[in-house]
Amino acid sequence: MREELVQSIGPEAAESPAVKAAASAEPRRTRIQIEKRERILEAALEVFAMHGFRGATIDQIAEAAGMSKPNLLYYFRSKEAIHETLIQRLLETWLQPLRELDEVGDPMTELRSYIRRKLEMARDFPRESRLFANEMLQGAPRIMPLLEGELRALVDEKAEVIRGWMKAGRIVRTDPYHLIFSIWATTQHYADFDVQVRAVLGPDRGSEGRFEDAARFLEQLYLDGLRPKA
Repeated sequence: MREELVQSIGPEAAESPAVKAAASAEPRRTRIQIEKRERILEAALEVFAMHGFRGATIDQIAEAAGMSKPNLLYYFRSKEAIHETLIQRLLETWLQPLRELDEVGDPMTELRSYIRRKLEMARDFPRESRLFANEMLQGAPRIMPLLEGELRALVDEKAEVIRGWMKAGRIVRTDPYHLIFSIWATTQHYADFDVQVRAVLGPDRGSEGRFEDAARFLEQLYLDGLRPKA
């Protein structure tokens, strides 16, 4: 528990009295318990990605995890608890590339890196992307506070970074929020609609190289459009 807290919130925050108390209050998990939790989460990710939250059941998750329902409920008290854990993990991973957008860096380098990181995530985490998309399509009933809190604060922060680049004449003036939204939309398309992408491109262009092709196109689209005219 202690190590997980340090990794997730940082060493300074982990030293606060409240966090120390929380860490000591929760019993330390054994290796077998950790492995079983991970097995449940992996199975749940597959079930949620396929059926959505409403269509998924504890019985389906238990079957996919290869364990009994009572055994599963020993580790997670409900379907909601499993879903909440998966969403929290997803957002920590999903938002990391945006957190790394550096105001002191070269705007074109920073945006190119951000586009490529988002495409890599579309390639490597398609089930997680579908999990998030399903939650959004249902109106985000389980994570709206997080969207209106942590996510909004992060986007506000990075919008100010982009505005700073504009004021310095390093990129053309545009709406920083819609710039971020459009990068989300164009990169996540390659996860949520990958079947369509591969079908339309065909066997010659629909292989693994489609992500590199997409990266080059999106770099040209965004960076050429944002680069100040000489």
